[in-house]
Amino acid sequence: MKIRHVLTQSITFLVMVVALLVLVPEGMMLATGVKSPAMSVLSESMEPAIKKGDMVFVHNMSNEPFREGEVVLFKVDGFEHPIVHRVIKVYEHRDTGEIRILTKGDNNSMDDRFLYASGQLWLQPHDIIGRVAGYLPYAGWPSVFISEAYKMLLNGGSTTTPEVLWVTM
Repeated sequence: MKIRHVLTQSITFLVMVVALLVLVPEGMMLATGVKSPAMSVLSESMEPAIKKGDMVFVHNMSNEPFREGEVVLFKVDGFEHPIVHRVIKVYEHRDTGEIRILTKGDNNSMDDRFLYASGQLWLQPHDIIGRVAGYLPYAGWPSVFISEAYKMLLNGGSTTTPEVLWVTM
């Protein structure tokens, strides 16, 4: 009888854990309007404000105008992971009203034009995944370790890949 009770409690606990692992991310996606509302920072490009290993929380405020100084998450063709950098310039075309955005990592010496797709000098609003609403120090380190271990396996012991070199410049 005691074994049955322990087994029932164990199964109940596992079901609750699985439900939380599924429901919490789904709830965060619904609340923030972003597919990946929490992201680990994989480079030092935003230091000292946001450090490698911090976890950033992202939300979608697509109706709000972009502002210089805010931190955004954006996707670039050719990069596996989205990039977290600061908006340094917002340009609105006088005739068309089209919005263009220029970003830069706080710890980088130059803007991100070298990261953008070939021939692209500005990001467009559709390139922006979301805006960083806050961060939790150190919470992203498990993802950093997994990412770097995976790169080491692929590269025979080296974590340095062209992507990492570009992101951390």
